[in-house]
Amino acid sequence: MGWTVAQTTAVLVPVIAIVGAVLTALLTYALNQRSARRERRARAFGEALSVIEDYAEMPYRIRRRTGTAEARHQLTEEVSRIYSRLAFHQALLDIEAPKVAAAYRLLTNEAKAEVGEQMKAAWQKPLRTTDAEMNLENHYDRDRVDAARDRCVATMRAALGRGDFPPVPKRRPVAGDRLDRGQLPSAPPAGRQPDGRVLSMDSDGEETSVNDPHG
Repeated sequence: MGWTVAQTTAVLVPVIAIVGAVLTALLTYALNQRSARRERRARAFGEALSVIEDYAEMPYRIRRRTGTAEARHQLTEEVSRIYSRLAFHQALLDIEAPKVAAAYRLLTNEAKAEVGEQMKAAWQKPLRTTDAEMNLENHYDRDRVDAARDRCVATMRAALGRGDFPPVPKRRPVAGDRLDRGQLPSAPPAGRQPDGRVLSMDSDGEETSVNDPHG
């Protein structure tokens, strides 16, 4: 008696059902993991941005400070905690999302440059002692922070699959850069120097000097 179609069907149907159930479970697991990872990254991105906002708020808190030593201590401790949180989130982003980490590093640098100067100026302002004086007439500019934040948010959205990565901005010149980076100063010409030394270049391209026996 040969193997019938009915018997084949009876064997294949449960196998197909099992394989389908396994594939469905694997697909569901993968989608859930992807969703959880995206949610975890979104939360990390939001927490990193909140630290920048806390930092940008510090000039206002300094302007509204009381004149006690305790108030000054609390404000300086808060700034220290913010710097620690910035370092933590930068390290986390370096591990989790390198492209976002680069944008966040730029945002942090822009905030330190812009808000840092505002905090220095705020400490020099006279104390405000009445309730009416707590309403600040002028707001601190944050154009550099906002521009870097917009780019960082766009990078975060791209990392979450909700857009394209923005172009990499040109690097701002930094004091201390050697001739705008990459332009090396001209090497001194080889030959006799006014002090009697003879300059030459060794095999590694390093400058050497020897005393001229005829000098």
